[in-house]
Amino acid sequence: MGELIPLPEPVRVALGDRPRSVLIDSAALAQVRARFADAQAEALAKYLEESQSPNTLRAYRADWIGWAGWCAREERQALPADPLDVAVYLAAAAEARADDGARWAFAPSTLERKAAAIAAVHAANGLPSPTRSDVVRLTLRGIRRSRRAQPKRKRPVLLHTLTELLAQLPEPGWPTEPARRRDALVLLIGFAGALRRSELATICLDDVDVQTDPGTGEPVLIIRLPVTKTDPTGVRQQQVALPRGQRPDTCPVCAYVAWTELLEIPTHEQLRSHAFTTTKVHRCHGFQGTALSDGTGRPLFPSVSKHGRISAKAMSGRAVAELVKRYAAKAGLDPQLFSGHSLRAGFATQAALGGASDREIMRQGRWANPRTVHRYIRIATPLEDNAVTKLGL
Repeated sequence: MGELIPLPEPVRVALGDRPRSVLIDSAALAQVRARFADAQAEALAKYLEESQSPNTLRAYRADWIGWAGWCAREERQALPADPLDVAVYLAAAAEARADDGARWAFAPSTLERKAAAIAAVHAANGLPSPTRSDVVRLTLRGIRRSRRAQPKRKRPVLLHTLTELLAQLPEPGWPTEPARRRDALVLLIGFAGALRRSELATICLDDVDVQTDPGTGEPVLIIRLPVTKTDPTGVRQQQVALPRGQRPDTCPVCAYVAWTELLEIPTHEQLRSHAFTTTKVHRCHGFQGTALSDGTGRPLFPSVSKHGRISAKAMSGRAVAELVKRYAAKAGLDPQLFSGHSLRAGFATQAALGGASDREIMRQGRWANPRTVHRYIRIATPLEDNAVTKLGL
């Protein structure tokens, strides 16, 4: 259920005329266009749109549409908003039920995001936020207190689960070979790199390099992350290192080599007629890189059709989550228990089971808060360093 009420058509049309980002003051942009050259105004609009992640903008836009639709129905003013109207809207949304009538339509975290969207649009238009008022803050607090529930965490993909998922990859050959190689790399990099689904979706071939570990002489896959959830501007220049796997079928470096070899085939027709071969030996030794890392920003994980056609457009974060669910279902697991986050959670849990320290887990997963890592460790080893084992029961 994406909206609290059906949106009146006039409101939908009016909102559709706004910039792609609801956080841009369209009236101010009009003044810019009147004062400056078109190219300068468009450059400003472009970088304003890039100031927030696409996922945030998408969510805020949907939230603002829901708020504007409610205001149109109730004959209230959306901008600037009366704090009491916002509080009543959030309370009504908290009481709304999903289509099945059994579940709440919106979680408390979603309602807080709706309030944040309203505040962000007000700030973008130079207006004070109505969500700072006591009536709104207390309403959200009451919602949180009355709707206490354990968050439904997705199941982590542990090493044995990853092996099960990889066993469900399509058979080698045309037309499934592109999906087979791409999906294997998504699963292996997502797991070993503790990557978020949004990070997987935004990796370009220019961000990946294969280096040699000076201590072992083994190849190491280096992935630079231009932006992350905790580093949206990329100033920290975060990266992850993925070593050669023990087996070729679970080796991230081999999977990268296999995928780039396929991407280097220049045309779809040549790809269709290519004689694909499989091997049970490591193919990562001696890899010299790919000419596709040429600065053009080609996505590492493009969309692939069921006919084997490789798109120039990157797959979305949602598509990454659906990929994990799809292979979980093929392995006979409940897909509802898994998500794109299952790969990242699986890394932390499996690493804790393997004896990795907090610092080691935080370094690879780029976690800033130790409490997050401790949660995974408690799940993996609930009795380790626990005084209950000293009770003599």
